[in-house]
Amino acid sequence: MASAGRQHLTGKGREALETFLRDRGADRLPHPGGTLLEHLNRVERLLGDWGAAPPVRTAGLCHAAYGTDGFATALLPVTDRSTLTALIGEQAEALVHLYAACDRATVYPRIDGTPTIPFRNRFTGHDDHPSPAALRAFLEITAANELDVLAHNADLARQHGPALHNFLTRAGSLLSPAARHAITRQLP
Repeated sequence: MASAGRQHLTGKGREALETFLRDRGADRLPHPGGTLLEHLNRVERLLGDWGAAPPVRTAGLCHAAYGTDGFATALLPVTDRSTLTALIGEQAEALVHLYAACDRATVYPRIDGTPTIPFRNRFTGHDDHPSPAALRAFLEITAANELDVLAHNADLARQHGPALHNFLTRAGSLLSPAARHAITRQLP
């Protein structure tokens, strides 16, 4: 059983998570740059390159487990959070849930660099109030996800790159210096 403070998954824990993702079809779902599993692995690596904490990296690897506002396919129903918690720990699972719950049309315009915002939950329709640390992790995962998608789809990059640059730039110091540098380097 995983604990809230678990280190980044390695060895058998990592193998179990890879098996979980494959068993749910992540290696067969098309996604910019190949499959969803390839995308998830790239997001995790990018977060690692940026120096993200182990739970954030693990959440990046699983960020689409419950589907997202931009990728409807869920690998696991949000009602079965205990399954993912057992694999990755409470802290990483809570970040995956936060990421999945984001109502992007409502939340993204609210991002203004302040560490507390009303965070509209698309599952409940209510505003939640994530901690500043959770909001920072959410934004870091968001940046890694979006940069990877746009790096592998030129049409999406042309269509959404400027708006994404504006949104992520508004996050300011809520993003790590490495993430901010990657945004400036990759997005117009």
